[in-house]
Amino acid sequence: MLRSLLFKKLEQKEQDMIKHYQYLHQYPEPSFNEVKTSQYIEAFYENKDVVIHNRIGGNYGLIVEIEGSLPGRTIALRADFDALNITEDTGLPFSSKNKGWMHACGHDAHTAYLLILAECLIELKEHLPGKIIIIHQHAEELAPGGAIDMMQSGYLNGVDEIYGIHLFPDYTPDVISYRKGPTMGGRSLFHLKVKGKGGHGSSPHLANDAIMAASTFVTNVQTVVSRRLNPFDMGVVTISSFNGLGSLNVIQDSVELAGDVRYMESRIGHQIHDEIEQLIRGLEDTFNIQCEFKYELDCIPL
Repeated sequence: MLRSLLFKKLEQKEQDMIKHYQYLHQYPEPSFNEVKTSQYIEAFYENKDVVIHNRIGGNYGLIVEIEGSLPGRTIALRADFDALNITEDTGLPFSSKNKGWMHACGHDAHTAYLLILAECLIELKEHLPGKIIIIHQHAEELAPGGAIDMMQSGYLNGVDEIYGIHLFPDYTPDVISYRKGPTMGGRSLFHLKVKGKGGHGSSPHLANDAIMAASTFVTNVQTVVSRRLNPFDMGVVTISSFNGLGSLNVIQDSVELAGDVRYMESRIGHQIHDEIEQLIRGLEDTFNIQCEFKYELDCIPL
């Protein structure tokens, strides 16, 4: 009975969900600065029969408690609402109005569905067993970000199960995908500064070319995945930044690189770290340069 009532209400509120999505899409905000988005979410719950906890951890996350009329478990539902540092060029009539920021990861839709789902559950409280905890999480894009605030708030104590979904553009809207085991990759971030000896372009033998050394690293680091990992293990190494800007006739004395590593098992993330460190030691010996290497865990696999 509850299920059929819930789905009927959700269908009736489809246009409301779309309106929330389009509004949120127009006003994306960065992680830990989602001021107006948080206000918009909180205003939605005003005058509704719920308990609202805002500014979780001193930031902009919210937790909403919906108390059912029947005994039962405590179930949590989660969605995120921060945006990405991307300039939108979609031509949509509801495109981002905040230049340089875009909801390109679906968090606007995540929030829109959860608002309407929560509203339907509130309206069905007399049929609802247990308690529903609605988690509107801030700062998902800067892991571990807002998740830590939510976990440390104490408001999730006693939760029996927690559910969240993520849009996935490779599937059509009528498909719901799930799997057992590792589902989303973990990520580590790394920064590498290659320090050589500068010089004039006409006399490379008097310099230690940091750009040459760094370029060799860019090529060789891909062998970690292709030659050092078991072919049945998933791993990706991406160089996302290479900063070697300088004068046309000057050999630069230093270059900075950055990138990220993806993996489905934490042990693979550690193995890639060890392999990269070994490559760097060889790079220092080969080119007579020095390297500063920083490798940090961002997210563990889901």
